[in-house]
Amino acid sequence: MYLVDTNVWLELFLEQEKAAEVRRFFQQVEARLIAITEFSLYSIGVILTRLKKDEVFVDFLSDTVEDSGVMRIRLDAADPRQALAVRKQYQLSFDDAYQYVAAVKHEYTIISFDADFDRTQKGRKMPDMV
Repeated sequence: MYLVDTNVWLELFLEQEKAAEVRRFFQQVEARLIAITEFSLYSIGVILTRLKKDEVFVDFLSDTVEDSGVMRIRLDAADPRQALAVRKQYQLSFDDAYQYVAAVKHEYTIISFDADFDRTQKGRKMPDMV
């Protein structure tokens, strides 16, 4: 199972440099093996609507979140405290620590372009490494 980080989704939606790599990842991996945190979901919504790409977000919600089988996960009430501890331990941003705790809790592999995860025990894979 794979927890796909916010930056991977945005790479595709914003047609950035590695969009083709992300597209291949999503074509090769079954949707039921992919997860997104609610934190990522809302972050993507904030970013896309700020860029006036509301329709891209609507398509993402219906195609990916609602219809594809991608798992949507969230942390329990006590888990953000653990994210704070992880943030300190590995010197991560809070959003990275949240993703890390979610991945550990659900035993998912982190898929991310963010090298900060390389400092953690769990590490990460980039989409082209799967």
